[in-house]
Amino acid sequence: MNKKHPGGEPSPSTSPTGPAPSPDHGDATATPASAADPKRWWALAVIALAQLMVILDGTIVNIALPSAQRALGMPDADRQWVITAYTLAFGGLLLLGGRIADLVGRKRAFVIGLAGFAMASALGGAAAGPGTLFAARALQGAFAAVLAPSALSLLTTTFTDPRERAKAFGVYGALAGGGSGAGLLVGGLLTEYLNWRWCLYVNVPVALAALIGAQVFLRDRSGRRGGHLDVPGVLLGSGGLVALVYGFSEAGPRGWTSPWVAAPLMAGVLLLAAFVWWQHRAAGPLLPLRIFRDRSRAGAFATMGLATIGMFGVFLFLTYYFQAVLGYPPVRTGLAFMPVSVGIVIGATQIAARLLPRTAPHTLMASGMVLAAAGMVLLSRLTVHAQYVPHVLPGLLLVGLGMGLTFMPVYATATVGVPTQDTGAASAALTTVQQIGASLGTVLLNTIATGAAGRHSRAHGPADSGTALAEAMVHGFSVAYWCSAGVLLLAALVAALTVRRGKPSQAGSKSSA
Repeated sequence: MNKKHPGGEPSPSTSPTGPAPSPDHGDATATPASAADPKRWWALAVIALAQLMVILDGTIVNIALPSAQRALGMPDADRQWVITAYTLAFGGLLLLGGRIADLVGRKRAFVIGLAGFAMASALGGAAAGPGTLFAARALQGAFAAVLAPSALSLLTTTFTDPRERAKAFGVYGALAGGGSGAGLLVGGLLTEYLNWRWCLYVNVPVALAALIGAQVFLRDRSGRRGGHLDVPGVLLGSGGLVALVYGFSEAGPRGWTSPWVAAPLMAGVLLLAAFVWWQHRAAGPLLPLRIFRDRSRAGAFATMGLATIGMFGVFLFLTYYFQAVLGYPPVRTGLAFMPVSVGIVIGATQIAARLLPRTAPHTLMASGMVLAAAGMVLLSRLTVHAQYVPHVLPGLLLVGLGMGLTFMPVYATATVGVPTQDTGAASAALTTVQQIGASLGTVLLNTIATGAAGRHSRAHGPADSGTALAEAMVHGFSVAYWCSAGVLLLAALVAALTVRRGKPSQAGSKSSA
């Protein structure tokens, strides 16, 4: 049954890059982008710059961590908090950040996020002790939780023309997928040629440039009049997400049976169950559940979650493989990851963005996941004596192309058709799924790799030499890559079965069968 326009005529089936609904007219065609926002391409540059900064900070500190630990006298038991403080605040507060963007206005939330991120970065760069650095990283994550959903929702409302929307989401998808690999390279360069503090200081001029660009090029209406914040939803949703992210982050060093892991995970599940129950009853919910009622949109969310679970382990394992097995220094390690970023850029901007206006989104998503799974299979064949170009490079390129082909249509499908007043919440939900998937995937795959390495060592005698240790480590990585390939193939199946050819229906309406 076709969905009706307000005037009674059935609306044609369109691509996910088609016009976004206006707030008052359902799926009515929006004003052409050229008339609506003549500065839209400059706006895209500003949004992309801010998004890149947020994504880079998820990995840029990783390579600098040993230097920061030595400089600040940080104990081994506490060093993980440089990473965990950021991911906890970012993943736990995303839903709140998305609703803030809807209430106060996307541009205002974008500016607040940028300014706060810059100040937190400056504080972390000047840290004289571990406590200050941990606090600064938590503040970075909190302001990133406001910045990221407002950036995505600004992109959603700025570009309404199908072809221009495809190009814009191609750029965004390339940055979202490739920023992590670029962060490793930038972190290596800054650490080796300046010092670890510049991995934080570098955000200040970038944020200032984006702030100036936001004032000049971004356009947005004010927030919702009469809107209010769902305080019980904030406490339940943010509390549940923080508990889950904390439990996942502690599972690696402590083990799944530790009470410091089991208790937060159980509390997170219970809090999120209560959150869903409350969202059905709240007058102004933090996360309107109506945005998930459309099958294609729900399928895009599920595809994103499975894709990040299967993909993000590659960065952790290859970092150890390059440095511990092949003996690469930090900068060379960062450069070795660049084919992933190049593949993502090509897949998102040159292939997916060109094909999406005339190709079913589930075709691109499923094809991308199959390509990425093939890349994981190639990586599973690595040995301690492998060479980069013939053995590592093909797998990295396939993974990158697959990520680019998948992320771009996922972002477009998950955000199209959402009413203007809910775009911040929908954008935050999608980013939350990506963040939770990355945390869960890293922990699960690391556990699988560690267990497989231990079994290999026991089966082949005591690992009393460097070669034996390296062989056990690489075997563990191989098993984890096979598991990643299986998860990515499951993501391809989910995309193929759930995401329809047409545009998702407006949130809150009954979608056609």
